[in-house]
Amino acid sequence: MLARKSIIPEEYVLARIAAENLGKPRIRDRPRKARFIAKNGACNLAHKNIREQGRFLQDIFTTLVDLKWRHTLVIFTMSFLCSWLFFAMVWWLVAFAHGDMEIPCATIEDPSKGKPCVTCVRSFTSAFLFSIEVQVTIGFGGRMMTEECLLAIIVLILQNIVSLIINAVMLGCIFMKTAQAHRRAETLIFSRNAVIAVRNGRLCFMFRVGDLRKSMIISASVRIQVVKKTTTPEGEVIPIHQLDIPVDNPMENNNIFLVAPLIICHIIDKRSPLYDISANDLATQDLEIIVILEGVVETTGITTQARTSYISEEILWGHRFVPIVTEEEGTYAVDYSKFGNTSKVAAPRCSAKELDEKPSILIQTLQKSELSHQNSLRKRNSMRRNNSMRRNNSMRRNNSSFIVPKVQFMALEGNQNTMET
Repeated sequence: MLARKSIIPEEYVLARIAAENLGKPRIRDRPRKARFIAKNGACNLAHKNIREQGRFLQDIFTTLVDLKWRHTLVIFTMSFLCSWLFFAMVWWLVAFAHGDMEIPCATIEDPSKGKPCVTCVRSFTSAFLFSIEVQVTIGFGGRMMTEECLLAIIVLILQNIVSLIINAVMLGCIFMKTAQAHRRAETLIFSRNAVIAVRNGRLCFMFRVGDLRKSMIISASVRIQVVKKTTTPEGEVIPIHQLDIPVDNPMENNNIFLVAPLIICHIIDKRSPLYDISANDLATQDLEIIVILEGVVETTGITTQARTSYISEEILWGHRFVPIVTEEEGTYAVDYSKFGNTSKVAAPRCSAKELDEKPSILIQTLQKSELSHQNSLRKRNSMRRNNSMRRNNSMRRNNSSFIVPKVQFMALEGNQNTMET
């Protein structure tokens, strides 16, 4: 069936669409920058063209621990299964070479019919079951060793040694995977955004960190690094240039007591890479601020590390974290629902360098914020006053509608007495 022809010519429609598209400004989204450290702490790095793959086999234990769980479980199962099958084949060959296949199980004690190396091993299936019994030390009692064959005794010793090695290696890998340090880091949380605001008269870069468990992190320390692409005066391009920035900590050993969520502060001074960056320049900066929290787990004694990063889009200028720690009935309570909440505060839009050169900018900004705060309070009070007046007027109107009218009654004796009801 043919489509119905439109009333409006196609040439007119195409010309109109082209004119509308030309009139609209085209906004191209800026390509998203690749993060060096993801928000969950994973390193966004791919290793390619590694020629010396044998180096991983030289450290086989670490390689097994670093594998994924499904690969580890497959190797765990196959190591036991392959060892059982290998020694089952060895036991079957020992029985076949000694001629135990022809000796029935009921005539073992009869010396005239021969004495087997292993009783009741007459097929590969029975040899496989005997291999499992030897390696797992089950010992059902139907199959057992005799002193007839020296070779069988040597095989028994070798299988026991191999089974102990496999148990030690595989159980050690399972234990290390379950007790890895990054498992503890799952309960160490960082704020989704970082903020830049004025604290003690200085511009500061701040973020919040907290621990969800009651068991503490001992000797916890925080390091901050800025990663950005730089070019040297000689023209060398450094794609990942790391710069350490100091953390404002009154403690001499730079440790923090992470018993409750803390706001980590970095003063933007002359040593800071953020010294020349203003609020308008921050959106165009190609930088990434990496935060590393290290400490010792109190329950296991293993050193753990938690990481996150903040790019320029995740740094809020002129914001401050809301308080989440309150005192309730003699104890301190932490409201984690407000962990990443921020509020707008007065902050100069200039860089810290300009603020050091012109301290009056901070005074003017604070004065403007105070005036705006007073104006907002006045507007709020006036709105409350108007609302209360409107409410009173409405109540008066409602009360006047319920007033009982006065009625006069005239007496028949001629005396006009007025009664009010």
